[in-house]
Amino acid sequence: MQYFPLFVDTTKLNVLLIGAGEVASRKLELLGRTEACIKVIAIETSDEVQGYADKKRITLIQRAVVEEDIADVDIIYLATANEALNGHLADLATARGIWVNVVDSPELCRFITPSIVDRGRLQVAISTAGAAPVFARELRSRIESWLPPSLADLFDFVAEHRKEVQDRLPEFKARKLFWEHFFRSNGDRFDDKTLQRYEDSFQGLTAQGEILLIDDCTSIVMLPISAMPLMQRLDHIFSDIELPFTLNELVRRDATRENLVAISELTHRLEKGKRSLVFADRDKISQLKAHFPMAKHLKAGSL
Repeated sequence: MQYFPLFVDTTKLNVLLIGAGEVASRKLELLGRTEACIKVIAIETSDEVQGYADKKRITLIQRAVVEEDIADVDIIYLATANEALNGHLADLATARGIWVNVVDSPELCRFITPSIVDRGRLQVAISTAGAAPVFARELRSRIESWLPPSLADLFDFVAEHRKEVQDRLPEFKARKLFWEHFFRSNGDRFDDKTLQRYEDSFQGLTAQGEILLIDDCTSIVMLPISAMPLMQRLDHIFSDIELPFTLNELVRRDATRENLVAISELTHRLEKGKRSLVFADRDKISQLKAHFPMAKHLKAGSL
C-alpha cells in the first residue's frame, strides 16, 4: 500500500494553492467546503477563483510566487502550467517538511487527493494511487447512485444523539447492539419515522449468537455479497491455520483472532450471544456442521 488513506481535521489547517486557473478551480471546489484557511497565489485568476476571493472564502494574492511563500503552511497544492516551477517548489516544500501535491504529477506528490463522495459526515474516498483517476471518477459515480443524499441528515441525527445513547447505555456492548438494531430498522433513510425507530431500538437489546464456518478450500473472493455484513459483525475468529489475506480484509479488524477452541467453548460463546467465525480444513468444518446445525457454512455463491 503506497498511499495510506487519512481523514484530516481541517480546522485551523493552513493550505497554500499556487495557481488560479481551471485546475486550481477544481481543487477549490472541494477545499472550499472544508474549514481550512486557504491562500491562493497567482498572477492571473479564473472567474471561479476570483469568486471565492470576492466571497472572502480565500485570501488571493495576485503576483508571482517566490520561495519565501513556501513556509508556515501545512499543505501545498501546485497547479501552475510551469512544470519546472512546480518541480522546484515541490522539492523546496518537501525539504521544509511540508506536504505537497503537484496536480497531474503523482511522482512529485507527498500526498494525493482522492475522488470523494460527500454525504456530510459520511465521506467515501476512492484512489487508484494516481494510476487511473478516470476510473476512480467512474467508481465514484456508481457509489453516488447507491448512497442517497438523505444520509447527510441521517448522520447529523446520529451525531446529535450519540451522547444520549452513551448516557442511557453505559456499557459498550449494549450501545453496539443498539446501533445495530437502529440501522437494521432504519436503513439509510431519514424521514419522519426515524426518531421513532431510534426510540424503538432501545427495546429488546439482547444479542443473538452466531457461528460462521468457512473451509480452507473455499475461494474467498467467490463468497456471496450477503456474507459481507455477517463478517463485519464478528466478535471472534478461530483458526489454527493462517487466514487468507482476502478473508482477513473482510472481517472486523477489531475482532479477536485465536486458535481453534473446544466445541464446549464455542457453545459457551454462542450462548453468550457472541458471533464467531471458524476457518479450518474440510474435516473440521464437517464436524462443526454436525454439532452446530444452525451455523452458516459460507461457500462460493451461497450462505
